Amino acid sequence: MSYKTNIGYRKETLIKLLNTIILHEDEVIQALQNDFNKPIFEAVLTETNYVIADLKDTIKNLQRWAKPKKVLPSILNFPSTDSIYKEPYGKVLIIAPWNYPFQLALCPLISAVAAGNQVVLKPSELTPKTSEVIAKIILKSFDKNHVEVVEGGAEVSQGLLSQRWDYIFFTGSVAVGKIVAMAAAKNLTPVTLELGGKNPCIIDETANLKLAAKRIVWGKFINAGQTCIAPDYILIQKDMKTHFIEYLKVEITNAYGKNPSLSPDFARIVNTKNWLRLANLIDETKVIFGGQTDIENRYISPTLIDESDTDSLIMQEEIFGPILPILSYENETELSSVISKYEKPLALYVFSENKSFSKKIITQFSFGGGCINDTVVHFSNKRLPFGGVGHSGIGAYHGSLSFDVFSHEKGIVKKANWLDLTLRYAPYTGKLTLIKNILKWL
Repeated sequence: MSYKTNIGYRKETLIKLLNTIILHEDEVIQALQNDFNKPIFEAVLTETNYVIADLKDTIKNLQRWAKPKKVLPSILNFPSTDSIYKEPYGKVLIIAPWNYPFQLALCPLISAVAAGNQVVLKPSELTPKTSEVIAKIILKSFDKNHVEVVEGGAEVSQGLLSQRWDYIFFTGSVAVGKIVAMAAAKNLTPVTLELGGKNPCIIDETANLKLAAKRIVWGKFINAGQTCIAPDYILIQKDMKTHFIEYLKVEITNAYGKNPSLSPDFARIVNTKNWLRLANLIDETKVIFGGQTDIENRYISPTLIDESDTDSLIMQEEIFGPILPILSYENETELSSVISKYEKPLALYVFSENKSFSKKIITQFSFGGGCINDTVVHFSNKRLPFGGVGHSGIGAYHGSLSFDVFSHEKGIVKKANWLDLTLRYAPYTGKLTLIKNILKWL
């Protein structure tokens, strides 16, 4: 079909998608508000504008990304021209999450289409209004045989996973990621799994505490903490803990007011099931700020927990909500023992003015990606790969790497006919010493 080989057709469809998204942007923003009260600023910054920018970048660079890439040939193949050709995998399944339901559905789809694939997109049933708008946008932008949206719950996902695909791209929890990986393994289907984990945020005695507090509050409580790369817990040098907590309290109040439930800038928990899970994690005896809950409005206030037990309930799994445990450490050995207790996280953050300490942290521990003296913002740079390691995910994408994710790279040698060296052909008598000497220099 034309979308597999015709770069111009792919580009035309992406331009049509761009125009359709721009036309329906207000509907997307309203749907996100209806689903879980996502603030308009966050909806534009992290959803619609992010997708529009990704589309424009893909349209601009598509021709270059798709072009065969010449590589240095091997002397053993002399004379030849060697190239890497990128071809689409074929039929791709994308399963999107609910926390950034527009961005994390559309961005992988854009790259899959750019690479020439057919796509079935399964948006999250937990954000039904957003899912509905996505389905409308896709129906207006693509032929149904090219891209199709399939809505529904877990049973629909299970049905889709029972089919054979050429590639599966999943964003979500570790538990469901394992199910996806098992389903893919039956047909040896390659996968990208964007998962999560307990992301540590380390603060040493040299850090700018006031600025660190401001940046951590933003990174943690944007989207009400429902962000896979949000700081999951703080590990602060013991002598700084009390002082830092006061800075956190000030910055939370600065951001959301004395009563965050009235703030137009604070989202809600996506559904009652997740609200109950989060509310159960709050140990009232350890709350040092916040702790207010309202099940009817699915509200949990920005909450700080004074935590000292790495085996407590809140430290057992990724929090994925507006609750921030604060632990302390006295030395690097203690710091290492806490971080190493958990699976490799999707993100890690370190706040320090000590360059050698920061460098040691980011090289000592394995994690998907992160920041020094900030949180979350590494996600915004399309030139940086985004993805996990170990339990936090398989594969990485963003920018040109997203195109590569959905492309199979074929290595091709084009051999010239004007010279044919006989060294490789049988009989091999008398050739062994010569070939050994040649191979020695390769």
